[in-house]
Amino acid sequence: MSEDRERLGQLPMAVIEPDGWKLPRGYSNGMLAPEGGRILFVAGQIGWDENQRLVEGGFVAQFARALANVVAVVNAAGGEAANVGRLTIYVTDCSEYLAQIKDIGRAYRSLMGSHYPAMALVEVQALLEPGAMVEIEATAVVS
Repeated sequence: MSEDRERLGQLPMAVIEPDGWKLPRGYSNGMLAPEGGRILFVAGQIGWDENQRLVEGGFVAQFARALANVVAVVNAAGGEAANVGRLTIYVTDCSEYLAQIKDIGRAYRSLMGSHYPAMALVEVQALLEPGAMVEIEATAVVS
């Protein structure tokens, strides 16, 4: 365990992939929390700032801010992006997500690095906040 990880109380999670399965791209099929970890449930975060104003710049900007908000909550609990075990991403338009996938990937990696937890992407008709296009909820494990 690195000194930074130890200082921040980080617990490594084990990636779980069934034998014989083709490895997924951009996510993990399972993440096993270490013994002694505390579970943090992060409410759905949208692409708004700390004053609850949606960011400008469209779909990718909202995705990046929503994910940054998730990471901010994890950080506030003493964790880091690597402590996220699950993400559920809700979008109002899957075709927009796919059309912007390269920019979304860059935004993702800038916040999460090469950490790919278990994930699901769900298209919804609408989100509660008018104008919101992306909402991300998470489960993390911190010490």
